[in-house]
Amino acid sequence: MHAFDVLGDPVRRRILELLAEREHASGEVVEVVGREFGITQAAVSQHLKVLRESGFATVRPAGARRLYAIDPAPLAEVDAWLDRFRAFWTHRFDALATEIARGKRGTTPR
Repeated sequence: MHAFDVLGDPVRRRILELLAEREHASGEVVEVVGREFGITQAAVSQHLKVLRESGFATVRPAGARRLYAIDPAPLAEVDAWLDRFRAFWTHRFDALATEIARGKRGTTPR
């Protein structure tokens, strides 16, 4: 599965946001994502499987629990792909920073 197919799903993006904070047990992920998206444990498990099989997440057993963590390698690949497009928005961020600085000083261009 292509990285953008994986990231295109809002449930999988939310799971990655959780895993970016820290390692989570599968039950914790099910609780949060199930509540937020109104989906079943089985559906969350399928999303975790996609993340695991596509390399975005790792899993390790810890007793009876399965702990999921983010694997940054695929995200680095996405970042590298996006790099060729950064020039299209970088100058806009620079311009925004200039306008914010002007606003803090209370000056406006004439």
